[in-house]
Amino acid sequence: MTKKFSIADTFGVAAPAHLMVEGFADETHPRIPCKEPDFVFRKDHLRDLLAFLSRPDGDGLYIHGPTGCGKTSLVTQAAARLNWPVHAVTCHGRLELADLIGQFTLTGGAMQFVHGPLAQAVRDGHVEIDLMDPSELAGLNDVIEGQPLVIPQNGGEVIRPHPKFRLVATGNSGGQGDRTGLYQGILRQNMAFMDRFRVMEVAYMGEADEKALLARKFPGIPEPITAGMVRVATEIRKLFTGGAEGIGILSVTMSTRCLIRWAGLLVAFKGAPSALSYALDRALTLRAEPEERTAIHRIAEDVFGLDWRQV
Repeated sequence: MTKKFSIADTFGVAAPAHLMVEGFADETHPRIPCKEPDFVFRKDHLRDLLAFLSRPDGDGLYIHGPTGCGKTSLVTQAAARLNWPVHAVTCHGRLELADLIGQFTLTGGAMQFVHGPLAQAVRDGHVEIDLMDPSELAGLNDVIEGQPLVIPQNGGEVIRPHPKFRLVATGNSGGQGDRTGLYQGILRQNMAFMDRFRVMEVAYMGEADEKALLARKFPGIPEPITAGMVRVATEIRKLFTGGAEGIGILSVTMSTRCLIRWAGLLVAFKGAPSALSYALDRALTLRAEPEERTAIHRIAEDVFGLDWRQV
């Protein structure tokens, strides 16, 4: 059973009171994602996502952007508020279409066909797809357009798509492979496959939004400190992506989730000597090369000044 949700009240954004979006009435489905109360919906991204959820018109939705910018969270947190079940699949180079559709497995001493996440989602949810061989993804073309899912392995079983089935794919590139060298393993996708998607690009949150997010999650951290942390994150991202100048010089970046981790560790280590620096190491820089770690700490020291050693 479905129900209507107020966009303004459900997502905490400025929207006319009459604007509604359809979701599910059942709040108990085990596939509904856990709600993150502090999640910030950016209006432009939310508008595009809700337009797709309301009327896919035979399209899938492909969301691309840098690591940790909130691509997957945008979908799962919207679904959490609409009680919309989600089948999230973390794809890899060895994932085959059969893994998504289902296969025979030994159950109770007998071979039994077990439906995969795609077969289940065709009835009532989402599938998110990331890195996968383009030849395998091409097998989803008919499903994206709303055609029945036919499973030859299970005696030609036919699953007709639930009216609320939606297919969402996320990736770090726009489907044309990675020309920056930032993401290993990114594959150029089949043109016919990509032609079946409407596309969204998601960037990192703006500094004002990230400062507001940290203030809500960690109200005990003084505002000048959270502002400095966000500024450090912004500078790291510039050196990672390279911006208009080309390929970046850092092999690590500070995503929003990493920024939140840094703030959380700062709270955990409050009162310890050089807690800002100590927390930054454990949030990010201990996985960077030594020279990169030094460069990032130099950025932080320039931003924080005397506070870098005193907080």
